[in-house]
Amino acid sequence: MDKEDLRSLFLEVRAGSVDIDSALKVLRNWPTENMSFARLDHHRQLRTGMPEVVFGEGKNAEQIAAIMQRLAATGAVTMATRVDPEKADVVMAVIPAAVYHREARVLQLNRPAEPVSGSGLILVVAAGTSDLGVAEEAVITARGFGCRVETLYDVGIAGVHRLLEESDKLVEAAVIVAVAGMEGALPGVIAGLVDCPVIAVPTSIGYGSGRGGIAALLSMLNSCASGMAVVNIDNGFGGGCMAATIVRTGVELKS
Repeated sequence: MDKEDLRSLFLEVRAGSVDIDSALKVLRNWPTENMSFARLDHHRQLRTGMPEVVFGEGKNAEQIAAIMQRLAATGAVTMATRVDPEKADVVMAVIPAAVYHREARVLQLNRPAEPVSGSGLILVVAAGTSDLGVAEEAVITARGFGCRVETLYDVGIAGVHRLLEESDKLVEAAVIVAVAGMEGALPGVIAGLVDCPVIAVPTSIGYGSGRGGIAALLSMLNSCASGMAVVNIDNGFGGGCMAATIVRTGVELKS
């Protein structure tokens, strides 16, 4: 339940179109709902602007399905990340309306129909095709929160002309999520070309000395480019959330 949902409920109670007992039923599991194996935070969207999202790793398919059903029942956009195809098949058998994004490993329910009014463009840029799973997690996350998102893939610095050919798209973005493995240089290059925030997402893609993304992470943390922040290794979800937060805050400041 977000601010507009709560405001509408209060207005209906004041107008007499909804009685107090009916309003209490709507709020009966608010702010939290105890499912014994999970305690759902229905207050999160009102508090932070974004609903609770299910982290699928470590949960079985039945738990994911049960949590998603309860979250979706409130009308909130509902997502589960890091869900492998086998679990996704079980969940979709229980919830036929669920949509599975295989490359991103994200399940969704109650997806927003349109981007947030007046929202700026989030551009998700990936260095290589091997980084697309993490990049797509960022894309689906930001779109799930109602943002306008475009992509620019396979533009790593080994062929930097591929990136420079897309300079018009880079300068159009309000926020850029730059995803890269190997030596992790792409976000720093981008941050040196644009005047918008750049969110760097290191991936675990690379050879042995990359240490599962540690080399890319350290490279991004030590970048001399300004206006760049870094999330954790393979954290496309975190990158998408931060980009959506920046865009949403900008819209709220203008309104």
